Amino acid sequence: MNDSVENSPDDDLTIKEDVEEELLWIPEVDPARIGVSVHEGVVTLSGEVSTFAERIAATEAAMSVRGVAGVADDLVVDLAADAGHSDAHVAGAVKEALAQHPGIPAGVVTVEVREGIVTLKGVVEWNHQREAARRAVEHLPGVRFLDSRIELSRRPSASDTEERIRRAIVRNAQLDASHIHVSIDGTVATLTGTVRSWAEKRQASLSAWRSPHVTSVHNDIKVKPSY
Repeated sequence: MNDSVENSPDDDLTIKEDVEEELLWIPEVDPARIGVSVHEGVVTLSGEVSTFAERIAATEAAMSVRGVAGVADDLVVDLAADAGHSDAHVAGAVKEALAQHPGIPAGVVTVEVREGIVTLKGVVEWNHQREAARRAVEHLPGVRFLDSRIELSRRPSASDTEERIRRAIVRNAQLDASHIHVSIDGTVATLTGTVRSWAEKRQASLSAWRSPHVTSVHNDIKVKPSY
């Protein structure tokens, strides 16, 4: 995700220092193994991490920093760190985690594991169920990468979907709704406009995903720390 912003070199240096400091605050992350570079507000993380969970934690930490327009995740999981976990062992742990999660319907998600890469497939009714499946799996030992291909069941469109999403964005205290625009094509929502942080961009997506008439959200919002 590479949103275009006009940042000066001084702005990028400040963001770099803030991201490096934020990584120091995350107990799951070893910042000594992670390199940080910034160009026009887009942060690139490079280096090796011990687990996929650490990779996610580092990326989310960078995304939380003010002024970050996007994060390029070039981190790789150290294969030696997960050498003790066979694909069969990982698949068993993933299936158990999905089965025990109360928010995921039983039997709707299938699991494939190849060289530590976990692929989830299936169809669920709601996006929060799809997200629950991802969260249940991504922190498990032995998972080197997660490819979620879970789809949402088809649903009829509603004539007032656009207005309902717009009102949801207005209600969200974290968003400046005056700079966000919503359009609907069938059951696909497209968001455009500008926000001040990547976190706001993500919040706008979450608001749209909560609509019962949406099967896909295209988030084309641009991140501009000042507008």
